[in-house]
Amino acid sequence: MSATAPSPVPVVVIGAGGMGRAWIATVLGNQAAQLVGVADVLAGAADRAVAEVVPEEHHAGILTGTDALEVARRSGAEAVIDVTIPAAHHAVTADSLHAGYPVLGEKPCAATLAEAVSLAGHSEATGKLFMVSQSRRNNPHLHEARRLADELGGAGIVDTRFAKAPRFGGFRDEMAHPLLVDMAIHAFDAGRVLLGGRAVSVTATTYNPPWSWYAGDAAATVAITYDSGAVHTYSGSWCSPGEETSWNGDWALSCEHGTVRWDGEGPPTAYPAEGEAVQGRVPGPADRWELDASLAAFCTALRGGPAPDSEVHSNVWTQAIVEAAVRAADTGSRVSLTELLDEALEAARVLDSADGRSQALTTWKTGASGLVAE
Repeated sequence: MSATAPSPVPVVVIGAGGMGRAWIATVLGNQAAQLVGVADVLAGAADRAVAEVVPEEHHAGILTGTDALEVARRSGAEAVIDVTIPAAHHAVTADSLHAGYPVLGEKPCAATLAEAVSLAGHSEATGKLFMVSQSRRNNPHLHEARRLADELGGAGIVDTRFAKAPRFGGFRDEMAHPLLVDMAIHAFDAGRVLLGGRAVSVTATTYNPPWSWYAGDAAATVAITYDSGAVHTYSGSWCSPGEETSWNGDWALSCEHGTVRWDGEGPPTAYPAEGEAVQGRVPGPADRWELDASLAAFCTALRGGPAPDSEVHSNVWTQAIVEAAVRAADTGSRVSLTELLDEALEAARVLDSADGRSQALTTWKTGASGLVAE
């Protein structure tokens, strides 16, 4: 006799922009969740998103409004999905946690590393799950690359090459570090999947070719050293037209007994030092991808399953790598993640003291000690 499937988790999506619409569609297509509300601070935005994405026959069962927590209470939601702008993540997530709602948030965890550490404390103080959706981590090919590398003795050097030439317009064109902050976070997080362990230091150089249409540095070379001695090198550009890589980049994993190559799109291939090349497993219908996989992991955890691998305490390490890369590029020095996290902890304690709802961080001895090491 098969076990009864868990009941779907009623959720409210907060934020009705482009990514909010993507999340609404994801919830509608995932049996683990049920969309019961959509909220956005702009009057009418939630209604428009529902009208455009949700089939008309389901409109009556979805509440909308500008006050997210009111919509959550009125709709009977059990959790919220935060798809607001990064500057709003700290307030929206903390308020939701303290109102009793677990949160699935879009990356980045928060606008600053201090705010991210603070949110780890708010999650502890409330006992509610806060998971960050690093959607590109949820790629079956990425995890197959890790499996193949482990069979060759484990990766000791991971090299990522990224080359694209998107013309976004808008805020990215004016950012100081558009590539590092907005895109490289995905590669840094994927590197954590491939290497495991804990990143300990970062060096970085950023630059802008003469033809760049970005105000800030749109290219970067980064080296991330792990406590195992393994190193992840990243060379990326957002202003390299012509022969471009995939959006996931082009990967080479050097192992003791061979190399694994992955083009970021198809299955990876292992090249043993001795013997024939081996293509990785082709994903099947049961494999989940990106947003859908994040949502499934979140709902599974809320129904008694294991904690997701991008739960806030773990995900803070990805944001710490990004912030370390920016500081390394700005200062020309090697940046220690433990020192950076200690600074973030002190700043987060100031935030929490002013807020008054969480004292969880007062028990942390250091910034790193309170976080999960993989």
